[in-house]
Formats: sequence, structure tokens, C-alpha cells
Amino acid sequence: MDSNRVNGPSYPLPRQTTRAVRVGPLTIGGGAPISVQAMTKTPTVDVEATVAQIHALEAAGCHLVRAAVPDAASARALAAIKARIRIPLVADIHFNYTFALLALDGGVDKLRLNPGNLKNPAHVRAVAAAATARGVPIRIGMNNGSIPAALRARFPFTPAGNAQALVEGALAHIRLLEALDFTDIIVSLKASDVITTVLAYRLMAAARDYPLHVGVTEAGPPPEGLIKSAAGIGQLLGEGLGDTLRVSLTADPVEEVDAGWHLLRALELREGGITLTACPTCARCDVNLDPIAHAVKARLRALDHRLRAAGRSLRVAVMGCEVNGPGEARDADLGIAGAIGEGVLFRQGQSLGRVPEADLVDTLVREVEALAQREGGPVDARLPGGSGS
Repeated sequence: MDSNRVNGPSYPLPRQTTRAVRVGPLTIGGGAPISVQAMTKTPTVDVEATVAQIHALEAAGCHLVRAAVPDAASARALAAIKARIRIPLVADIHFNYTFALLALDGGVDKLRLNPGNLKNPAHVRAVAAAATARGVPIRIGMNNGSIPAALRARFPFTPAGNAQALVEGALAHIRLLEALDFTDIIVSLKASDVITTVLAYRLMAAARDYPLHVGVTEAGPPPEGLIKSAAGIGQLLGEGLGDTLRVSLTADPVEEVDAGWHLLRALELREGGITLTACPTCARCDVNLDPIAHAVKARLRALDHRLRAAGRSLRVAVMGCEVNGPGEARDADLGIAGAIGEGVLFRQGQSLGRVPEADLVDTLVREVEALAQREGGPVDARLPGGSGS
């Protein structure tokens, strides 16, 4: 595509330097692009359902996926799941360290341990030894809802106090791992409120240089969950904090991946996929823009996912009147600017003529798909991998 029109990530935001940690073929930290992850919501013992969900996440551009391990049967199912997916698999462990050992036997690429729910140092040492033998990193994942009672008693029940408790809980396990010369560590410190979350990550970033997995936990369903996540994750990314992220939603996990990509693209920290610009409409709008914009978004979703996987970007504009419409449409790779009962179609700054309102969606979608094929070749559902993912 025209390099003057569609650029790669310009990385205008500073990023804190963190050490690099390998998770299967993926690099997290060390200046690698920020990765998007999600968590499966199927019973892990249901291998078919879990694999199907992971395949949908892969197609949406998910870089790594986490599965809950509530029992030994779930831990044993991980080997069959791992054999049928292409992105790194993370085992989410709480309470019982033997599940972590079983998960490692199953070939997982990473462990998540919650210090609030795994309190015996001997058990942590056993898991660290097994992870070292297999070259598997550990995420120390503190959650505000599982802060140990002893830490709750030490700090006031305020955002600042809760942030300190989260960091102290994580640091206790980090020191235990460091004493064993285990430093393939990623850290998360999630709360369900934005202020606690941001304060905790700031404190941890000042204490250690391990990669940070950022997110607001239990954020809720859209739109509230999206807004809370964007406020917290966006603020951290704006401060240069964060090497991988999850947008935690009470929704289909593909929506988590979509939200993560949209957030990274908005901050110019990732390229790939379709950026849709659409006006909010007002009394000047000359076409019925709301259904047009939503139809274009829905019909381009699959192409958006394929472009993410291929690392290619397109800008599409759906505008309703003569104020900002022609300018935005010209600046996009493809766009329409509404006029009375019709729209002007633009491709990379050049007008292609007028299109009746009834044909705008079909025409724009057809032109976007054709441009994607013409300028970049066939768009396959290839998955990002390696250190550039």
C-alpha cells in the first residue's frame, strides 16, 4: 500500500524497558510488540469445545490463550488441547500446585500462579524446579479479590493501600523465585477498579523490570467493561507500562481480542486490521448513516481478523455529510462521504464517483476486499508468531 498513506506503528508513546521472556515462539517484553491475550470460557475438560474456542481466538488475532485448571482432569486435558492449537497455551493455576506439575507434563508454554491462592513456599519451589527443567515461564498474577488476609491487615482498604498489598504479595513470590535463580517471570496486579490497578502497576514498574501483563480484572460486560478496561489499560500504556494485555469481559472471548486490538491500534502500538472511521451523525447527515456504518463493520469483521493475522492495515471511512466527510474519506484507503440520497466513493484520495445510498454498503465492502487483494495479495488466516508477534 502507499507508504505515505498507511504507515506501520509509529510508537509515539514511550515504553518502559523490560527484560524479554519467551513464551513458546512468542517474546513478551524486551521491546517486542505488545501481545493480546484472552482466556477460554469453556470447561477445559471439554477438549473439543475448548479447541474450537481457541481456533476462533486464533483467527481473531489472539497471540496467546489461557485456560483455567480447576482440577486434575482439566490439567490432563491440556496436552490434547495443546496438540491442536497454534498459539501458546497458558495454564491458570490456583490453590493446588500439583495441577501446575500436571500442566507442565502436558506441554503448556506458560504458567499463571496466584500468590494469594498458592501460599506454601515449598509448593512454589517445586513448580519452579519443574518449570526450569522445561524452560517454561511463570506469571505471578495477583488479583485484588484474593489478597491474603495478612496483607489486608497491613494496609488500609483504599486504592493506594490495596495497590501496595498487591505489589507486596507479588514481590514475596518473586523473591522466592529469584532465590532459586528463576527469572523467567511476568507480573500482573489486577483489581476491578481502575485506580488501584494503575497505582499497583506503577509501584511494580519501579521495583522490578519484569514484563507486565496489564488488565482490569472482572471489568464486567460491554459497554461498562470496555470503558473500564480502556480507562485502566489505556492509561498504563500511555505511561509506557505493559508488554501484554487482556481485556477481561463478561462476553465472548473473541470480543476481548477485538477490544485489545482496537485499543492498541488507537494508541498506534500495533498495526494490522481495519480501522473504521465513522461520524456520529447530526442534523447535517445526508444519508441514513447508522445502519450503513454498522453493516460495513459487520461485513468487514472477517477481513479485519485476517488482516491482523497478516500484519496488514486498512483505513475505512463512513461519513455522512460535506463538513468532514470528503476530507476523512480522502484520507482513508477507502471511504464514502454522504450526499443527499447517495455517497461519493473515494479510494486512496481519488473520487470514484457517486453511488446510490441503497448500494453504498455493497459497493464499499466490495472495494475494500478488492483493495486488500490487489495491494497485498491473498489475505490468508495466517497467524502472527515469533519475536515480532
